[in-house]
Amino acid sequence: MSTYPIEVAGLRRELPICKVTDDLYIAAFIVFGDAELTVACARELLKLVPADSYDYMLTAEAKSIPLIHEMARQSGAEKYFIARKGPKAYMPDPIHVTDKSITTAGEQKLFLGRDDADLIRGRRILLMDDVISTGGSLHAMEALVAMAGGTVTGRVAVLAEGDAQNRPDISFLAPLPVFSADGTVKG
Repeated sequence: MSTYPIEVAGLRRELPICKVTDDLYIAAFIVFGDAELTVACARELLKLVPADSYDYMLTAEAKSIPLIHEMARQSGAEKYFIARKGPKAYMPDPIHVTDKSITTAGEQKLFLGRDDADLIRGRRILLMDDVISTGGSLHAMEALVAMAGGTVTGRVAVLAEGDAQNRPDISFLAPLPVFSADGTVKG
């Protein structure tokens, strides 16, 4: 399997290159099981935004869950939010939006329980993700925050993939290219 070498948060990793479509391949950034990378990335992400610029953090399920947890632990936050991919029995009267992500086939929905939405109302929210590519998940999280009555005050990610690295509304630790079928960097 081909890999792409990357240095992020002072650590070097080899990311496997995976097929998305016949003419689009991505380097898969997975923090699951990599405690060293999770801790380092969380530390560096927290440096990207002033601590007094947000009240809570929100991410979308699932790959960024270890990162947001570690960011909360390091910053002393007592609460953070996860937009779930499906409604759960413990979610009272959930709100939801539709999301389309580069790594998920078709559309998916992101859900927040009414209890979490009530805590977001009137609050400043920092959105975080492991990788921002097309911005679909980010857009869905923004819509959830708006539905709940909160205000997005920042957007951070470990990696900005492809054209996302040109977005002025996000802060990120490192750029990540996308690839053609022959392994060359696109664009």
